[in-house]
Amino acid sequence: MIRRGSALSPRTRSIVHALMTCSLVTGMFLSAHPVWAQTNPPEVSAEQVQSWLDELSNWGRWGPDDELGTLNLITAEKRLDAASMVEDGTVVSLARDVNKDTAPDNPQPIGHSARFSGDRIGWGSDTYTISYHGYSYSHIDALPHTGVGGRLYNDYPTETVGENGAEKLGVQVMQNGLFTRAVLIDIPRLRDVQFLEPGTAITVDELERWEREMGVEIEPGDVLLVRTGRWAKRAQDGPWAAGRQLAGLHASTAGWLKEKDISAIGSDGITDVLPSGVEGFTHPLHQLLLVGMGTPLFDNLDLEEVAEEAAARGRWSFLFSAAPMRIPGGLGSPINPLVIF
Repeated sequence: MIRRGSALSPRTRSIVHALMTCSLVTGMFLSAHPVWAQTNPPEVSAEQVQSWLDELSNWGRWGPDDELGTLNLITAEKRLDAASMVEDGTVVSLARDVNKDTAPDNPQPIGHSARFSGDRIGWGSDTYTISYHGYSYSHIDALPHTGVGGRLYNDYPTETVGENGAEKLGVQVMQNGLFTRAVLIDIPRLRDVQFLEPGTAITVDELERWEREMGVEIEPGDVLLVRTGRWAKRAQDGPWAAGRQLAGLHASTAGWLKEKDISAIGSDGITDVLPSGVEGFTHPLHQLLLVGMGTPLFDNLDLEEVAEEAAARGRWSFLFSAAPMRIPGGLGSPINPLVIF
């Protein structure tokens, strides 16, 4: 122990100086790298996910025959409030161009054939063949996209989904589309990086920190958009096997999402972090949201331009509009969501 007022040898002074320097550097590091950047997300077991399916369930909330789930939260009043948010009329698409090339993140590219015939007056026609679920195309997951224990949202049996589609909960029930307020959470901006590395898990602490620091609060009926910077990463480093590794929300965010009462959620990934870290559930948030809460998901959105527009305005909420194809029994649909500032 060093007593106050005692003389220090040159060697001791050197050690003290090194310790003080180390302490200063450590303090600077901690201030530049907040707690959320240093802690791991909590461990979640399959049993916990199964428990949350019951605890966070919206089954019966809107009646035993409900097929809309949390889209019920987009009321006429909510639509009017969202419409009043338009200020300058700038429109931003959240969809990617459909990728026609085989890539590690697009093993089944769209089939497209076109022809033009005629002389003085000609006609063009084309045919599309697309398997849009997965990790490439911008699309919406309807509620029968996944089930747990033989049940879909609101206790409909998985047997209601067959070769001709879903007898209940099909995408056609969204025929009026989604016209509501959306809130963007830009996690790379929060962390002061260009993008999150694949496999990075986003925690509740970060979601709440974004609300505090940006002065925006997620409200019932909102669409929540979460940017991970996936497409910025792909543009810089090229495609990778996204089905194996993607940044996204950790399973432990499920309770927070239920508490916020969002109508839908979308990201530039597939909402879930991959790998999920939950043995027995590769996509736990897909099951918790689609099956338990009745909340549709927007996958593989492009949130790069909207993030730039939002940052330029210092504004993280805006009007959101999207309408899937009216395919009876469809388990989802390719989609081109729009944001209007």
